[in-house]
Amino acid sequence: MNEQAIQSIVEEIVSRLKDSSGKDHSIPMAVSARHCHLSQRDLEILFGTGYQLTEKADLSQPGQFAANETITIAGPRGSLEKVRILGPARNMTQVEVSRTDSIKLGLKPPLRESGKIEGSSPVTLIGPKGSIYKKEGLIIAQAHIHMAPEDAETFGVKNGEYVKVEAEGERPISFGNVLIRISPRYRLEMHIDTDEANAGLITGKTAGRLVRQEERL
Repeated sequence: MNEQAIQSIVEEIVSRLKDSSGKDHSIPMAVSARHCHLSQRDLEILFGTGYQLTEKADLSQPGQFAANETITIAGPRGSLEKVRILGPARNMTQVEVSRTDSIKLGLKPPLRESGKIEGSSPVTLIGPKGSIYKKEGLIIAQAHIHMAPEDAETFGVKNGEYVKVEAEGERPISFGNVLIRISPRYRLEMHIDTDEANAGLITGKTAGRLVRQEERL
């Protein structure tokens, strides 16, 4: 085998290694149905003074859980019953729905990163002990990936970066502008809503392939 042939083989191997380490990153995907996060103050308005959420099941992210408690959320056109509360209580109330849900409510929530509710849609929350009108707090959650710092180092991404994810499965689909969120408290997982999942026939067993930002330019 001549030197040129050897060099060609070496270059091909290096290229494949680069592709596998820098491009084709597998991400477990999870579908987030409509849900809400409540402040302690709002929890007590809806369920009574001193009320504490009770745990139904642990979520994939450490320290978070699906509560037994549910509420009704309402808009000018309709309502959605048995909306699951996720715990523990937070410092502010936020309700996350899909675009399809928002049409039923007759509201137009913006697409937002979780936690950024300023100027978002109003919504009425109804519990067994009371109701409350929130001037803001209803959003459609931006698709995002939770990562621990060591995951971010492996994937070569930074907090706040946007990437593309190509979902595997029966109906392959790509998601653009997927937000990277990094914290020592996080476990590696991509979150999408039910509309996004339905578009790609995505279930809890689906994985996605992370594509770096520069590959889309």
